[in-house]
Amino acid sequence: MKKWVSLLAALCLLAAVALYSMMAGSIKVGLGELVSGLLWGNHPQVDVIRDLRLPRVFVAMLCGAALAVSGVLLQSVMRNPLADAGVIGISAGAGFAGLLVTAVFPALFFYIPLFAVMGGLLACFLVYLFSWKSGLQPLRLILVGVAINAAFTGFNHVLGSFGGSSATSRITSSTFHMKTWQDVEMILLYGGITLILSFFLSTWCNMLALQDRTASNLGLNVMRARIVISLIAVMLASAATAVGGLIVFVGLLVPHIARQFVGSDHKLLIPFSAVGGALLILFADTAGRTLIAPIEIPASVIMMMIGGPFLIFMLLKGDRVHGH
Repeated sequence: MKKWVSLLAALCLLAAVALYSMMAGSIKVGLGELVSGLLWGNHPQVDVIRDLRLPRVFVAMLCGAALAVSGVLLQSVMRNPLADAGVIGISAGAGFAGLLVTAVFPALFFYIPLFAVMGGLLACFLVYLFSWKSGLQPLRLILVGVAINAAFTGFNHVLGSFGGSSATSRITSSTFHMKTWQDVEMILLYGGITLILSFFLSTWCNMLALQDRTASNLGLNVMRARIVISLIAVMLASAATAVGGLIVFVGLLVPHIARQFVGSDHKLLIPFSAVGGALLILFADTAGRTLIAPIEIPASVIMMMIGGPFLIFMLLKGDRVHGH
């Protein structure tokens, strides 16, 4: 019961932050004005909020949810609480592929997330390839992932210098400024579907916490489960990167906090992480644009300020897996 109360409390907090994010900024409206304007469309300022601020709120929440759930799935597959798409290079690989398509084939704009998935899969494969040595050692995986991340980040900047600043900023920046309803449609199409699919992977994720032989004896095809879960995780992170830009540490920070509230059962861990990720990124974006307005601090900068010390803390904890 306590776990469900935690999930409900997180949902209520997310709703409160979303409402505040809609009302706060260069255009300020009250709650009554906001609700009336959204329902009846008779308020010029709320019309501006509907066209500019509301898509930003939705994109931030969906990207945060996708990145957090991607982290949960990757940690399940790799049995490593340090696995995160932003840390081990998957997001950077996705960003590189998206930037490449943006620079070379700008007409394929709406299909950027598909190509981003290919880049994310390549990065994930390279991490597995170079970190596997009689199994996946947590520290080795992180070191290899950081190296892959650095390489793809370098490629992004090189390619961006040829592709123009506008092409670069869309993929490599993580400010949600000027997001449109087309961006919402894109993240819903590519990220929303895989987010829903992830909710059906909880049983497999729970079984992967066991030894491979034990999971196989219980009827799980371990290799197939790892491939499917990894694919969904990469798709989530890639879609979020293609639409929201490069944001790190969400998939590291949120699942760890979620386990403190709902435990390690993925039937609750996945939805709680989705809500927590949406809440964290929306909070980071809202704080970034309101704290020292009119100057905006990108959500990625705030996440790095929070996530860097947290990663050090996790590394100092050693090889404890999933909070046990």
